[in-house]
Amino acid sequence: MLGKCISINILVYIYSLNIFIPMSAKFKQIAREQNSRIVDEAVALLRLPQPGQGWIRTLRSALTMSGAALSKRLGGHRSTASYLERSELDGSVTLKKLQQTAEAMDCRFVYAMVPRAGEDVRTLIERQAENVARRIVEQGSVQMMLEGQQLSEENKEKEVQRLKDELQAKMPRDFWDD
Repeated sequence: MLGKCISINILVYIYSLNIFIPMSAKFKQIAREQNSRIVDEAVALLRLPQPGQGWIRTLRSALTMSGAALSKRLGGHRSTASYLERSELDGSVTLKKLQQTAEAMDCRFVYAMVPRAGEDVRTLIERQAENVARRIVEQGSVQMMLEGQQLSEENKEKEVQRLKDELQAKMPRDFWDD
């Protein structure tokens, strides 16, 4: 029996020990790092060129499978494969249809979202932290200038770096709001 537990923290129940452990920032950081590794590994997909005729037709051709044979495997009309190939090219095909089509060709459908420039997740976070830090420092600098207490450029850069490090460590809820 778990009993009563009142807490505002996220809790992790360790079943075998029958105890509760509050979800700490360290656990969140570990989860974030694991997810980052998954995305970073998917960046390798950027090296794959998008076939001009689309993946469905490219794979079907590589298998020397006719459109009629693919259509039959999909349980559709004779023109089903042709329709799917066109809808893939114009971006209207659904993930479900791509999954079904891959399975019909005895393949696995894989998709991923990766950073545009092939960067890792940490680089995206660092860039956002720097943008937020610069915005905060600039807003503060304007106020300080009005009060006659303007910071030097060197001190502004130090403050940007300090805020950037703090933002990356804490990852506040509004980190991506701008």
